[in-house]
Amino acid sequence: MPIFKKLLFTILLVFITSKLTVANTEEEEENVDVLPLNEIRTFTEIFSKIKDDYVESINDKNLIENAIRGMLQGLDPHSAYLDKEAYRELQEGTSGKFGGLGIEVGYEDGFVKVISPIDGTPAQRAGVKAGDLIIKLDGKSVKGISLMEAVKMMRGKPGSEIILTILREGEEKPFNLPIVRDVITVKNIKAETIEPGLMYIRISNFQIHTVDNMRKSLKKLKNENTDDLKGLVLDLRNNPGGLLNAAVGVSDLFLNNGLIVYTEGRIKDSKLKFTAKPTEVFKNIPIVVLVNGGSASASEIVAGALQDHKRAIIMGERTFGKGSVQTILPMSDETALKLTTARYYTPSGRSIQASGIEPDMIIKNIQFNITNNNNMNNGLIKEADLSGHLDNEITENNIDIDKKAESNSSLVENDYQLYEAINVLKGLSIHLKKAG
Repeated sequence: MPIFKKLLFTILLVFITSKLTVANTEEEEENVDVLPLNEIRTFTEIFSKIKDDYVESINDKNLIENAIRGMLQGLDPHSAYLDKEAYRELQEGTSGKFGGLGIEVGYEDGFVKVISPIDGTPAQRAGVKAGDLIIKLDGKSVKGISLMEAVKMMRGKPGSEIILTILREGEEKPFNLPIVRDVITVKNIKAETIEPGLMYIRISNFQIHTVDNMRKSLKKLKNENTDDLKGLVLDLRNNPGGLLNAAVGVSDLFLNNGLIVYTEGRIKDSKLKFTAKPTEVFKNIPIVVLVNGGSASASEIVAGALQDHKRAIIMGERTFGKGSVQTILPMSDETALKLTTARYYTPSGRSIQASGIEPDMIIKNIQFNITNNNNMNNGLIKEADLSGHLDNEITENNIDIDKKAESNSSLVENDYQLYEAINVLKGLSIHLKKAG
């Protein structure tokens, strides 16, 4: 058939062109791969059989796009073909506003795996957890469909409902979880003073404006705690990552010099090094970084850099282990390839890929509640609880202190990992004071 001869000629021409390009740009390589003529012939034969014998008629464009998707899907869980709609949605996602459920996902054993639900989104409110396997969407199995197709199914009109069938570790069988779609506007920075001198800042993901927002938040915290800066908790738990440059910029805020991260790949442009500039915001202030299994990619860059430079104590659980870099390669027809082009390494040369960051202090996320009757007593009876106890003469000051403690303890009431991080910072503050 003429169409297939034409297709074969076109594919051969593309392969020859690409091989010549490789030969010209990489002269140090002595041998160039021989054209896989048998495989190309097999491809065109299969293309022909599908066109002639498939139960329904399929146009050439759809077949070629499906072939491209399959080619990328076979590489790794993060490479993908982005059609016009998917490419637009990706651009919207990095800007911080998009429609859908609010889940960062990957691909595992043919199913969609939740890397992390995003703070304040329908997915988080519905109870989706990092590590969940989504096996069905509205009753349709995700087995065999691409990750981008699954993402497209989860996105939709705000207010519409979708039912996720989830397989979760510890549960005997899959369960259905209905979620109502919404417009997702990610507020990726949350900053608070927990106690005087003890500061907390959370990054939910790394976007275009993250570094600027982070700098403003740190300045705000610094102004609130001018008298006695005791320490900072940087919370990267369930942060699925995002932009590499944002991770580098955030790391730079806590380092004065030295390597932050470097990348290694096959092409010259993938070999990059990022170093810190003398712009550290909180010099000599103890830092604890909280991480868990939902901390991935850009989060691991930050945690790895601060750990290697001994600038922070990493606490929590081993991170996700996504140590690869994806490059968006726009095509001429407004589509794009999301292609894994490099691995990244921490300053000491550690690859995080499939291994993650091991915390300096392992703290499991256990159920914990430190409040009882609006105080920090853990159920223990104090003098003030006894009937007829004597009042303290300086009652006004005591009331102020109690109210302050109550208002600032909301973050740690049900968060054991954060509670322990605060305790570590208190201990370091006392130690540094004694050491002068």
